[in-house]
Amino acid sequence: MVKLTEDMKKMIPEQLNFLSTVDENGFPQVGPKGSMRVFDDTHLIYNEETAKHALHNLQNNGRAAVAVVDRPNLKGFRFEGTAHLIDSGKIFDDAVKFGEERHLPKMYYAVIIDVERIYKLDAGPTAGDLIAD
Repeated sequence: MVKLTEDMKKMIPEQLNFLSTVDENGFPQVGPKGSMRVFDDTHLIYNEETAKHALHNLQNNGRAAVAVVDRPNLKGFRFEGTAHLIDSGKIFDDAVKFGEERHLPKMYYAVIIDVERIYKLDAGPTAGDLIAD
């Protein structure tokens, strides 16, 4: 597993993150995840609040990508990996508390994403370059 840098850890809570999944027919699904945050050096976490397309896809294959971009500075990252759905225990309870403190909708799962690859989303010739795998 790869490690998130301090720049990545700073950007994730400051910008809107988009989660991408794919369904069993290969159709992509992309949506904003306002609760996306850093769990630790190698994982992201978010509160699954809608229990719709993304959840269906994660239950089907577990593959996820998260894109975050600082648009004014034309810098960003794409994190790819495997998602795990958590519906009980300390991680779940901490995610519920996180949501309650921010007055977020009821959540169905805490979703932990193992970050396995990171790509650069900066503007210019390095866009799409693999940073770590």
